[in-house]
Amino acid sequence: MGDKITIIGGGLAGLVNAILLARNGISVTLFEKKTYPFHRVCGEYISNEVVPFLKKESLFPEHIKTSSIRQFEFTSIKGRSNELSLDLGGFGISRYALDHFLAIKAREAGVEVREKEAVNTVRFLDNSFEITSSSGTKRDADFVIGAYGKSGTLDKKLDRGFAKKRSPFIGVKYHIKTDFPQDKIALHNFEGGYCGISAIEDDKFNLCYLGSRESLRKYGSIEAMEEAVVRKNPYLKVIFENSDFLFDKPEVINEFSFRPKSLIENHILMCGDTAGLITPLCGNGMAMAIHSAKILSEIIMANRETGENRRLKVEREYQAQWNATFKHRLWVGRQTQRLFGSKLTSEIAVGLMKGSPWIARKIMKGTHGEPF
Repeated sequence: MGDKITIIGGGLAGLVNAILLARNGISVTLFEKKTYPFHRVCGEYISNEVVPFLKKESLFPEHIKTSSIRQFEFTSIKGRSNELSLDLGGFGISRYALDHFLAIKAREAGVEVREKEAVNTVRFLDNSFEITSSSGTKRDADFVIGAYGKSGTLDKKLDRGFAKKRSPFIGVKYHIKTDFPQDKIALHNFEGGYCGISAIEDDKFNLCYLGSRESLRKYGSIEAMEEAVVRKNPYLKVIFENSDFLFDKPEVINEFSFRPKSLIENHILMCGDTAGLITPLCGNGMAMAIHSAKILSEIIMANRETGENRRLKVEREYQAQWNATFKHRLWVGRQTQRLFGSKLTSEIAVGLMKGSPWIARKIMKGTHGEPF
């Protein structure tokens, strides 16, 4: 038992799980609905906590000149700012480049990567899974890992609790060329949201913001919303007016939720953003996706020969380790988010950072993990 695993979604969590499992002799099929390389809505900043693991597993993209980020800047809607150093630091790389690199590594490890193919149904019967894809392909699997990102059609099919309520958020991402420090990540507030900017590879910058679905509805388009709301922050006004935007149109994602999610649904093991999404202000979703894949794959591999109770043992161990590693970080992120996205609270947040730097560092520490 346990020699066949299907992974739904080919982002960081899906690919890292696939690579580690396949390298240990497990048959892995990974379904990705798009074709590599492609862009995703993402802050594209990774905490350095992941670097020892990636280098140990030969999964760090040494051939790509990533940015090294050591400073953090925060501004209120009115343009009041504060800056501090990042104790651990991080690096910037686009998902376009990183996911493509990991997909190549997955194939080299023996993973069957099925691109441009979504999973339509997952049925759990007689202690095994039957998976049907958009091409009509059917697969049997001993375990299924859900790693399809912030939101997916399966969430509603599985009747996941968080998906029953509409989310007020939208995410928008650009790549730009601009005059901005390579070693800094900045978070700029605007009414109803906040926008991050940081360097990635090839002297490009990621500009990604979390906005309000209500604002988009009110103003009718991304461009009109940006003009009326986002550019009211003077720092963002300068960036939007003095940058070369490299996409024909922005990458956009609608209605993703920061509400708590169930880690296991109908015995599907959720991983990465599918298991729990940390607020973008913490800049740690990519690191958490990678770390959660390490945890899950190691638990599956450690329980390859434990008999009929294997599934129950894997699920219990994964729940316990995931909660111990991430539950507090997600909670801190949700609480901290209340300080963002309005004139009053963003001014209060800057004031707290200026007057009590230890508070800002405590928040940073609470949303970042230790190197692993």
